[in-house]
Amino acid sequence: MGEPDGAADRRRTRSPRGPLRIPLPTPLTAPGVAVGTALACLALTPSLLPRSPAAQGLVCGIVAAVGYGVGRLGTRVARRATWRPGPHLHKAGRWAVWVLAPLAFALMLTASFGWQREVHGLVGLEPPSGASPLLIVAVTLAVALLLVGVGRLLRAAARRVAGPLGRVLPARVASPLGALAVAVVIGAALDQFVLRWTLAAIDSSFDAVNNEVPPGREPPVTGMRSGGPGSLSPWDELGVQGRRFVSSGPGRADLAETAAGRTVRTPIRVYVGLDSGEDLEELAAVAVRELERTGAFRRAVLCVVTPTGRGWVNQDAAEALEHLYAGDTAIVSMQYSYLPSSLAFLTDPERAREAGRQLFDQVHERWAGLPEDTRPRLLVYGESLGSTGAQAAFSGLGDIRARTDGALFVGPPQSNTLWRELVERRDRGTPQVLPTYDSGLTVRFASDRSDVHRPDGRPWQAPRVLFLQHASDPICWWSPDLLFRRPDWLEEPRGADVSPSMSWYPVVTFAQVTADLAVGNSTPVGHGHRYGDFVRHWAAILPPPGWSDADTDRVAAVLDG
Repeated sequence: MGEPDGAADRRRTRSPRGPLRIPLPTPLTAPGVAVGTALACLALTPSLLPRSPAAQGLVCGIVAAVGYGVGRLGTRVARRATWRPGPHLHKAGRWAVWVLAPLAFALMLTASFGWQREVHGLVGLEPPSGASPLLIVAVTLAVALLLVGVGRLLRAAARRVAGPLGRVLPARVASPLGALAVAVVIGAALDQFVLRWTLAAIDSSFDAVNNEVPPGREPPVTGMRSGGPGSLSPWDELGVQGRRFVSSGPGRADLAETAAGRTVRTPIRVYVGLDSGEDLEELAAVAVRELERTGAFRRAVLCVVTPTGRGWVNQDAAEALEHLYAGDTAIVSMQYSYLPSSLAFLTDPERAREAGRQLFDQVHERWAGLPEDTRPRLLVYGESLGSTGAQAAFSGLGDIRARTDGALFVGPPQSNTLWRELVERRDRGTPQVLPTYDSGLTVRFASDRSDVHRPDGRPWQAPRVLFLQHASDPICWWSPDLLFRRPDWLEEPRGADVSPSMSWYPVVTFAQVTADLAVGNSTPVGHGHRYGDFVRHWAAILPPPGWSDADTDRVAAVLDG
């Protein structure tokens, strides 16, 4: 008589005797190697930014391991569908894979050097002097084999757990339960031990950095700066980025070079560090009192800045505004984290938004209570994760224009709801990397200064809102959607500094752009996540009375020199 239904499956899932064996020495499967190599070859194609040989090998190794898993899964599905190749076809297929896979990777590796030279040139970098094929191959193999080995260990553990379950349950139930149990245990262990320990170590490390005093920096001697005499946010509470911000910037002599006869004033810089309050609401309240103490509400311009995750404020953007108005300015910012933006976003993405809301709302409340003819012009600025926080203070574009005199958002990530909505609703026929919204009447998008003033001469109504975004900036274009969906910016004509050879591939492009995030600040200004020419951008948004393009060129020439 035949075996009862499911008996064979249950027998195959029974726990083997003896200790759990490490399955690494078993041969790699040909389908897995074929798919893994194909994805690794695609990972050699150009991305947004240049990659070092080690980074290139890392990306190739990761996607090769993913491809190997896909190939293995496809084999299992085919076997369950009762299709198996004959022995001769199976042997020929294995030989074909082991011969063609290295050849295909070698050919793509050769082509990749030309692509990398092209990408280097597009972002203004000198191409590497020599290729490093051996390093790329070594890193690719090491990463791929390591990840495949880890996957095999986890699969063996799942089978070990599923063995006893298979005695009472069908294999189709026992196997998923075994995998789920292993996943839960591994996830709990990672969370309780690895992740928490790692985050604690990172937090401690960056906390120590936050308490450092930058070399050569001293507390301000003027009461116009936080950390100076009479400040409500003392020097030792500012954090490293706050100390950099308040101890730098143009002096009166520097401003006189660009003032062209205008009265020069000492710029006001207010910064509140994390140690100056118990929560974000209290920190924002301290910032408002600092503005009152310094006389900021009597200046021509008051700019509210949400910094990046580690509390950094772009000095170039601040100095450009101060030169534009001959120092008759006040700039206020507030620290909400000392972690880099990527870690701050992963650990507490809402904190940047709450910080932006608290700071702007409290400043605006105090500002709105002043007589309209005496209060300063109110600007808002945010860069990278700071743009996420700065935009969070507003319900939409209309709210920005109703409560400010202008806004500048730089390098906005995909998490910015307002920016994403405006880009998605862009005028028909305009590209995602440089969209036009409502004919550019109220809000504009620019990659450089030539994009700000439209060639058709259409008016830009005040208050003006400007988004700066580079086609090669991975911060702007990274999204989990890249895993399985082609973005518009790779369907439409490429940006000027993006290789026309770049294409979208499932999983691969996501891995490439993720790797680009790590080098976004390694390009010259004007590419990647490096932005500049702020004098021209501020002048386009809110020029001083009687200002001309010649005045902008004069100031820009001094700052660029």
